[in-house]
Amino acid sequence: MAGKTVYVAGHQGMVGTALVRRLARENVELLTVDRREVDLCNQAAVFDWFAKTQPQVVFLAAAKVGGIVANNTLRAEFIYDNIAIEANVLQAAHLSGAEKLMFFGSSCIYPKLAPQPLREDSMLSGPLEPTNEPYAIAKIAGIKMAEAYRCQYGSDFISVMPTNLYGPGDNYHPEWSHVVAALIRRFHEAKLAGANSVVVWGTGTPRREFLYVDDMADACVHLMKTYSSAELVNIGTGEDITIAEFARVVAEIVGYRGEICFDASRPDGTPRKLLDVSRLTSLGWHAQTSLKRGLSLSYEAFKSAKVR
Repeated sequence: MAGKTVYVAGHQGMVGTALVRRLARENVELLTVDRREVDLCNQAAVFDWFAKTQPQVVFLAAAKVGGIVANNTLRAEFIYDNIAIEANVLQAAHLSGAEKLMFFGSSCIYPKLAPQPLREDSMLSGPLEPTNEPYAIAKIAGIKMAEAYRCQYGSDFISVMPTNLYGPGDNYHPEWSHVVAALIRRFHEAKLAGANSVVVWGTGTPRREFLYVDDMADACVHLMKTYSSAELVNIGTGEDITIAEFARVVAEIVGYRGEICFDASRPDGTPRKLLDVSRLTSLGWHAQTSLKRGLSLSYEAFKSAKVR
């Protein structure tokens, strides 16, 4: 990427800001644009911006994202916005002659009951988890679009599949956030309030894999430099933990010592989502940040942020 113009779509989100931090160590000309200037759902605006700036390398990290409640509630917005963003940016990158593009999938693209750990070829092998099906379908469409441009035009478009991410810049909304941010906020507020107990949604039995977002950004830069193929690449740690165990780790990091209860009336989602990272490992990359270290850094970032 040395000397290239590099566009990070979604640079203000958790993934995008991590990519910007990582790309600061590279010899590149970084391009970003605020959504108030260019709405990525607006085809004309996207095409015009790409025609003017002509980025050579594109990280398509922009997406409408949220936790299990947001996915299940804002179903129309999640499928429409994400398909619109993908269609506009991929076509604009093609028309403007971008040399390489990386598309970001999501672990929900894999079937709800796919064999574990999840291999890249498990996509489309079975029914999806119903609560996030619209988002998953949008992400699958993006992966297939990248494949189609590669097949028809020879575009060097690649797709990556990060596992559950956490870290600085996360969304701590009490209803729409992912599990890591939700638990950090919940335990922090309980500690300050002196609460005797904290309720965690679901049974606590599902297993999840968590990757610190700066590790993810490093993996993406590594793949952008070294990988060129139609097959998507899982990005993760290769290790998972139950939500109950994870909640206890977060409570320890935050310093909350009360009781942890589980609300089984809330949805659990997919029973397990552990990625097979053998393809990524064979390409010379593995995660560096331990879960406790990453959560400590995330908690410090949370306390420094102006969270409402």
